[in-house]
Amino acid sequence: MSAVSPFQETTDKPLDAEALKRDFPILQQPMSGKPLAFLDSAASAQTPERVIEAEARVYREYYANIHRGVYKLSQQATQAYEGVRAKVRDLINAPDEREIVYVRGTTEAINLVAHSFVRPRLQAGDEILITEMEHHSNIVPWQVLAEETGAHLVVVPIDDNGEIDPADFSARISERTKFASVVHVSNVLGTINPVEDLTRRAHERGVPILVDGAQAVPHRPVDVQAIGCDFYCFSAHKVYGPSGIGALWGRYELLADMPPYQSGGDMIRYVTLAKTEYAKPPQRFEAGTPNIAGVIAMGEGIDYLREVGPAAVARHEQALLAYANERLSQIEGLRIIGNAENKAGVISFVIDGAHPHDMGTIMDQEGVAIRAGHHCAQPVMDHFGLAATARASFGLYNTEADVDALVRGIDKVKELFG
Repeated sequence: MSAVSPFQETTDKPLDAEALKRDFPILQQPMSGKPLAFLDSAASAQTPERVIEAEARVYREYYANIHRGVYKLSQQATQAYEGVRAKVRDLINAPDEREIVYVRGTTEAINLVAHSFVRPRLQAGDEILITEMEHHSNIVPWQVLAEETGAHLVVVPIDDNGEIDPADFSARISERTKFASVVHVSNVLGTINPVEDLTRRAHERGVPILVDGAQAVPHRPVDVQAIGCDFYCFSAHKVYGPSGIGALWGRYELLADMPPYQSGGDMIRYVTLAKTEYAKPPQRFEAGTPNIAGVIAMGEGIDYLREVGPAAVARHEQALLAYANERLSQIEGLRIIGNAENKAGVISFVIDGAHPHDMGTIMDQEGVAIRAGHHCAQPVMDHFGLAATARASFGLYNTEADVDALVRGIDKVKELFG
C-alpha cells in the first residue's frame, strides 16, 4: 500500500482488521487460556512487528549520537531522526517540518507550551480556558501555572451527554483570557469536540489555542491547517509507536518567539561563559541527547498508520462503536457514560452492583483487557457522580469478535455479582 496523507485519502476500501491483527505479535498470544481481546488502546495502542524491528535495527545497525558526529553512523542516525519530522508534518498536514518539536509525549508538549509560551504572557488576574472533560495532563499544568502567577482557570462544563456547548465556550472568553487548551477527543467519553469551531471562536477574541490530539491522531484524519489552532500535540504510544516520545506542532512564528523550555546541549547556536545564543526551532526545545531510536520508531508507526489510512481506521472504528453500543445497550443494569452525537471508539460504562476494578479483574480472566479507574480524568468522574468506570477502547486491529468477548466478560461479571 502506498503511504498517502490522511487529508488526501480518497479510497473507501474497508479495513481488514483480522489481517492487521497479525501484524502485532502481542495479539497472537493467549491470555488466561483464551484469545486476547485487547480493548485498551486509549491508554496505549499495541505495537506492530515492523515498529519493534525498526527500533531494534537502530541499535543493531546504525546507533550513534546525532548532529555532532561526522562519521557515517552518526550521519545515518541523524538523517533517520530528522526525517521523521516530515512524517509528522504530513500526518497532521502541518505547513513546515521546522514546526515539529520532538517531546516525550503529550504531557511534556503541554508543559512546554505552558511554561515557554503562556507563562511569559500571564499576569495576576489573567485567565486560562479549558473544559471539564480534559485529561489531567491538560488540567494540572495550567493549575500549576495559575498558582505560580495568580492567574485563574476557567472551565467550560460538559452536559450529561459528555458534550460542551460552543456558545458557552465563547461566553467564557473574557478580556482577561490569555490562552485556551482543549482536547480533540475525550479519552473517557469518546466525545469528538468541534475544534475548528472552538479555534475560530478563540481567535475572534484574540486568544491562542492548543489542541490535545492524543486521542484523535490514532483514530481519524487530522489537519492542523483546517483546524486553525496554534499548537497541536500527540503521543507516539497511541499511534502504534513506542512510549516516551511524541510531537508538538506549533506555528513557527510563535515557536521562534518562545524561550527554551529546558537548556543544555544541542539546543544552542553559540556558547561563551558570558552568554548563550539559542538555536532556532525546533532544536531550541530539544535539549540533551534525545530518544533517537524512539523517534525513528515513531516514524515507522506513522508510516504504518498512514498506509492503513486514518480515514479507513475512522470508518472501521465507527462501525465497531455502533456494534458495541447495540450489544451493550441490551444488557440490563449496564449504563454507558457519555453519549455524544459525535463520538470516537471509546465506551465507558458501569454495571449495577459491580465495581469497575472487579470488572476488569474478572474480564482479564476471560482474556479481555479493559481499563478500570478514573482514566486520569477525575473531573469527568465527579460530573457523573462516579469514582470510576470500566472503559473499552478500540484500535485498528479490533474486530466484532473482540466486542463479543467483551459481552461474554460482562455476562460473567453479572453472573458473579448476581
